Amino acid sequence: MIPTFSIICFTVLSGAGYGLLALLGVLAWAGALGPDFRFGLAGFSLSMGAVTAGLAASAFHLGRPERAWRAFSQWRTSWLSREGVASIVTFAPAAAFAWGWLVAGSTAGGWGWAGLASAALATATVVCTAMIYRSLATIHQWANSWVVPGYLMLALMTGAQWLNGLAMLLSGDARFAPLAAASAAMALALKFGYWRFIDASRHPSTPETATGLGSLGRVRHFEGPHTEENYLTQEMGFRVARKHATKLRRLAAVGGFVLPMVLCLVAALSANAVGVATAMAAAVLATIGVGVERWLFFAEARHTVSLYYGATRA
Repeated sequence: MIPTFSIICFTVLSGAGYGLLALLGVLAWAGALGPDFRFGLAGFSLSMGAVTAGLAASAFHLGRPERAWRAFSQWRTSWLSREGVASIVTFAPAAAFAWGWLVAGSTAGGWGWAGLASAALATATVVCTAMIYRSLATIHQWANSWVVPGYLMLALMTGAQWLNGLAMLLSGDARFAPLAAASAAMALALKFGYWRFIDASRHPSTPETATGLGSLGRVRHFEGPHTEENYLTQEMGFRVARKHATKLRRLAAVGGFVLPMVLCLVAALSANAVGVATAMAAAVLATIGVGVERWLFFAEARHTVSLYYGATRA
């Protein structure tokens, strides 16, 4: 599939924003975060700003953005619609949570429960986003059990990186560094598992089954069904060379997971300017690395329609 910049921005930014919001909500509800005004203001500004920017970026992928509102009516059958509904509903408890923290000066009682509700809805929104791709049985690289856990783990990791960066920057608090490092390690393990799966397996459809000519032997592509470029070849016929995919995987793994993990461990041992710099660098690198990983997530996906255009596997 073609890696569209707007969708990459959406998945990276909204994932980080919802991940940070979920962590703020759970930690505040559990009493692990006091109602520090500066930290709350920075945390809510970053999380909700990233979510809003991500949702705005996704609109650029629509052919008719002015009709986006119609998608909300199909929540009974469409994961895209459910994602839209969940993303909007999340703003209500998030606003109450922010009011309690920043105005009432409390994260206890009902304000804490509003934070927990925000975390639950943020998680549900990320799940809906992942299910948009998980539900597409025609794309083997997406229709598998690795996709939903991967989306959730990437959101948790980027959210934890920014939580740690903010805590270090504003108060020199390194207690979230182990969480950020552990989430990076778990996200990398999931990513390796996903890459191993898509490399070792393929869609059950083949040129023989797609054409119904399997009984005659091996089917070879002679001529495409169209004489010029069309929507299918442009949107679903993108191919990335294996050698380039391997390099990008290494770049994403090292830059987006390994280095942030190491930098978080350094930050945990340094409560000075070095700790602040390494924590912020880890957050930035993790976000960029997830962007590279998201590009690969789309670029390596092969739709079964490509079997009609010369592909030997999907």
